Amino acid sequence: MVGIEYLLLVAGMGLVTYLPRWFPLFFLSRKPLPRWFIQWLELIPVAILSALVLPDLLVAGDPRQIEWIQPKSLAALPTFLFAAKTRSLGGTVLAGMLFYFLVERFLPS
Repeated sequence: MVGIEYLLLVAGMGLVTYLPRWFPLFFLSRKPLPRWFIQWLELIPVAILSALVLPDLLVAGDPRQIEWIQPKSLAALPTFLFAAKTRSLGGTVLAGMLFYFLVERFLPS
């Protein structure tokens, strides 16, 4: 049986996760936002994805050793060009998966 402490812990974690997402939506949805602020908010997903992907592209194995020529890096260049041309986050993710598949499939390791 699940103890009351466990249930309180799960409820507290849910509250701590939910409140920071709810407050901006609640308070900012009632007033018009400046155009520059909306444009700035649109950059957040791209910045997060870049921050997650770039270290993985540059570092393979030992964090102190940078390997530039690896399949991930070869697939990253056409993916970046696709992203710059289309400005589509979802399309870029799909294109990156396709380019990585092609590099892994057709280039010897």
